[in-house]
Amino acid sequence: MRLPKGEERDVALRTRKFASRIIRLYVSLPLTVESQVIGKQLLRAGTSVGAHIAEGNRAKSRADFANKVDGALQELDESVYWMNLLIDNGIVKTEKLHDLMDEAGQITAVLVTIANKTRRSETKQA
Repeated sequence: MRLPKGEERDVALRTRKFASRIIRLYVSLPLTVESQVIGKQLLRAGTSVGAHIAEGNRAKSRADFANKVDGALQELDESVYWMNLLIDNGIVKTEKLHDLMDEAGQITAVLVTIANKTRRSETKQA
């Protein structure tokens, strides 16, 4: 199962750029214990989004594909959680993370649409 060609390129590129931005954010964090612990969690979650999409493009069925997209959505939710913790604890200013959190929301909306379309088409084929 693969994403349609245009969507595949767009989602893959957006999630890779998202991961790169997460990496740059992590590198810029202060070297305090709390910021490094939260940062490593964010680094893991934020860089996993695109990996789930890549795995989905090799899925064996629509259900498997939908599960990979769901995994990407879970990692996006977790990424937003860790970014909020960075803000809540005064480690990073809200303004610095606003665009990154907005991109997480936009990617989430795209992936929810893809997952819903996949499940609808799966139901029609059954």
